[in-house]
Amino acid sequence: MKAPIFSKPALDGLSHKLKLAAAFVALLAATHAGLATAGTVAPERLQIGADLTYPPYDFLDNGTPAGFDPAFMNRLATHLKLKPSFVDTRFANLILGVNANRFDVIASALYVTPERAKQIDFLPYLKTGGSLLALSGSGFAPKTPEDLCGKRVSSIKGASWIPKLNDVSSKVCVPAGRGAIDVREFETSPEAAQAVLSHAVDAQFEDSAVAQMTANRLAGRVAITSTAPLYPVVIGLGVKKGNDALLAQLKTALASMKSSGEYGALLKQYNVAEPTVSDVALALGTAQK
Repeated sequence: MKAPIFSKPALDGLSHKLKLAAAFVALLAATHAGLATAGTVAPERLQIGADLTYPPYDFLDNGTPAGFDPAFMNRLATHLKLKPSFVDTRFANLILGVNANRFDVIASALYVTPERAKQIDFLPYLKTGGSLLALSGSGFAPKTPEDLCGKRVSSIKGASWIPKLNDVSSKVCVPAGRGAIDVREFETSPEAAQAVLSHAVDAQFEDSAVAQMTANRLAGRVAITSTAPLYPVVIGLGVKKGNDALLAQLKTALASMKSSGEYGALLKQYNVAEPTVSDVALALGTAQK
């Protein structure tokens, strides 16, 4: 009978080493999976969920993502040293998508609300609201809703600020004898702007970024007369709950953008603002009462 090639102690030692190697491979795999869940879906890439049908925040310009969010995220990805890519996703599916790891982060004019904060983690990065537009050189330059008493105001149909304007009208304007605010609704924002141009109304109430786009397109024929966002709302980046590693990296990258001046320049370009701590607390429903 031939002697065994390996003695039992040798075999036991080999088996132990193989087990250690297998455990090490398993640990590496688990670590990689953990990083993928806690960081980004794909190595060296930042995949961004956005509804690219909502100018000027998110839209396609000859097939290329454009608007505030793509401009912001392209700069943010540079600070993260990641390659950005956009996943065009309808708005109603964005939270589902980030929670299903279809992409890493939502950047799509997503309002911060207490209900959404239960489903995802937010990094607030933008405050918008309404702006007032009036005909340049008309002598009427309203800055606040109260300045609209007794005036005709155009708006896109069904806008969230219409009930607020009606509230100002009934509680402030009429009791003071200044006349009601006559809100006239139009199917589209361009139609509401045309009403200003044709003197059918005295002013237009519009989302701040859309108002800036309107003023630019009309080459100075109308001007933004308000000086701060009216009825402001906070917008945030959204990440999957528990993805603390990515959230921390995004916060660091945003701080770097602020230091470089890129962030402030982008806010000014789109006529939007940085949210304050109190703005965020109000949006999340955590403000002290």
